[in-house]
Amino acid sequence: MRILLIEDSAGLGEAIRDQLADDGHAVDWMQQLAPARVCIRTTEYDLVLLDLMLPDGAGLDFLRWLRALPAGTSGAVTPVIILTARDRISDRIEGLNAGADDYLVKPFALAELTARIHAVTRRYHGHSNPRLQIGDLEVDLNEHAVWRADQRIELTAREWALLEAFLQRPGTLLSKTQLEDHLYAFGAEIESNTIEVYVSRLRKRLGRGLIETVRGMGYRLVRP
Repeated sequence: MRILLIEDSAGLGEAIRDQLADDGHAVDWMQQLAPARVCIRTTEYDLVLLDLMLPDGAGLDFLRWLRALPAGTSGAVTPVIILTARDRISDRIEGLNAGADDYLVKPFALAELTARIHAVTRRYHGHSNPRLQIGDLEVDLNEHAVWRADQRIELTAREWALLEAFLQRPGTLLSKTQLEDHLYAFGAEIESNTIEVYVSRLRKRLGRGLIETVRGMGYRLVRP
């Protein structure tokens, strides 16, 4: 997934970014709200992790701005998990009423954050069950694992991230640029044939009929 992390604590922000990168996500980390707004206007994110107390404003004001964006704007419906030291019930209620999808109180275990991310994104994409059946493949969204006939198929973090992009939009045509945006954070070096290489690898591991190429336009996950 492509995740926007808005957190001004250098130590915590670095720990979260590294954990999410190890999980195969692309993370853009901003320490203030002004650049975060620019990110939202220019990039389609799958999830926002939002601190409430930032140097240039309140996270709740940012969240209200996000939810007030015009219908059809990706940021208006992008899932948001609040990360904050505010632990009063009234604070949680205010955050959820402002449009947050979940609320995690600091300090927290990174493993719990990973679990919350999985749960929120499953709900957002309509997958209440973390296990999906796609043809003869069984996919576990929590474990980032794929099986065929009880035999696990090993995927790298980047291969899983690409598969996840297709799973989130089955049957939808995704351009090469959209897939690159899903896999890579700002500043990452991307070879011109990167997407083609990873699509080829997924086909070798999961079956050539899983991902369809629409020449000159992009790729899509074939519905079984």
